[in-house]
Amino acid sequence: MKKILIILLTLACFSLSAQTDSLQFPQDFYGIYKGDLQITNPRGKQTIQMEFHLNPTDSIGKYQYMLVYIMDGNRQERHYNLLEKDVAKGEYIVDENNGILLDAKLMGNTLFCMFEVQGNILTTTERFYKDSMDFEITFASKAQQTTSGTAGEDATEVISYPISVLQKAHLMKQ
Repeated sequence: MKKILIILLTLACFSLSAQTDSLQFPQDFYGIYKGDLQITNPRGKQTIQMEFHLNPTDSIGKYQYMLVYIMDGNRQERHYNLLEKDVAKGEYIVDENNGILLDAKLMGNTLFCMFEVQGNILTTTERFYKDSMDFEITFASKAQQTTSGTAGEDATEVISYPISVLQKAHLMKQ
């Protein structure tokens, strides 16, 4: 019975993976995605409306990449572009259109970006599905780091950065 359950779970995972593996980034994910963004920080939790826009532009290898946060009816739009760097390697650049360029890596159906700004480390994860996407940002302060490690000839130092803020949303394609 256990073996049958394991086989069924494995087949289900492959089936779900195949559904997004056949889709091509970014063209199969063009559109506007909407939903609620859950923000968790040391002060508590907050929910705001959010939109994510991914659309083609007139330029080859350049895509509209816009984040919209809606608080108390006010829209805060962040007009960025997603640029192709080396598509074969899954390398892209998020251009904030103000001199800030962030390296992004596409692995499967997920776009990852990690960067440091003003002593803080942020990681963004955007996982695309046929009719939705998951959006997540984690935030850690370098000032809150802890150091540990092993001793001896092969000593290894490890620096850990505790997450202090999480922004997470499941957005539906409109």
